[in-house]
Amino acid sequence: MDYREWQPPAGLGGVLSCLWMRVVPATGAAPVTVLPDACADLIWSSEHGAFIAGPDTRPAPAELAPGTVLIGARFRPGAGGPALRLSLDELRDQRVDAADAAPLLAKRLPAGLSPTEAAQRIGPVVADLAAAARLDPEVGEGARLLAIRPELTVARLAKALYVSERQLRRRFDAAVGYGPKMLQRVLRFRGLLARLDAPGGPAGLAQVASDLGYADQAHLTRETRELSGQTPAELARAHWPDLVIRRCTGTREV
Repeated sequence: MDYREWQPPAGLGGVLSCLWMRVVPATGAAPVTVLPDACADLIWSSEHGAFIAGPDTRPAPAELAPGTVLIGARFRPGAGGPALRLSLDELRDQRVDAADAAPLLAKRLPAGLSPTEAAQRIGPVVADLAAAARLDPEVGEGARLLAIRPELTVARLAKALYVSERQLRRRFDAAVGYGPKMLQRVLRFRGLLARLDAPGGPAGLAQVASDLGYADQAHLTRETRELSGQTPAELARAHWPDLVIRRCTGTREV
């Protein structure tokens, strides 16, 4: 299975994490497991046309047919809802046909395109979405703070942003797809994946747990099992091509 990523087109870095493509070999079906990454994606499939992948809170297994080509645009946490003009909490843990959620996108990215045509169209489509998006500045800043300060509580985050906790959760639900606490969990998990994926792996899980803001190693293990279905040790031994480890995630590269 071939998976590649590209930097967002000029001017779209505040909305997109990346553009990407996945090509499934013609030799057989490809099982994959998509792990939570705090992002929503607009995806064109050679099999079905355009669909939207909402933000995940658990591992999402899928099987891709032989020869399938996927071309996607991955929105940064907090940008997907405004760009797609959808309340992302309604798409949480779901894959929804664009024809049902955003009919105009389905018309611009129909199933009958060739992969080359889809790749040429998705950039302009996303540029139009970004131009019309009204990003929520408090959500954007909140996502940034949670990425760099994993110890923050929701109460302290709300205070730092001068909004109530209730309002903060409501705005996160719409723009990110879930509340700030869930985003914090996913961002910490992505930090763990980055450590596991680094050359030589992590020095020790106890130190990683401390660095990433977990209470202790047991907390890290429990959270990892809930978000991936595997322990950190099992993830470290996993066959990485079978896991969609979306590296262009978050408010910064991990």
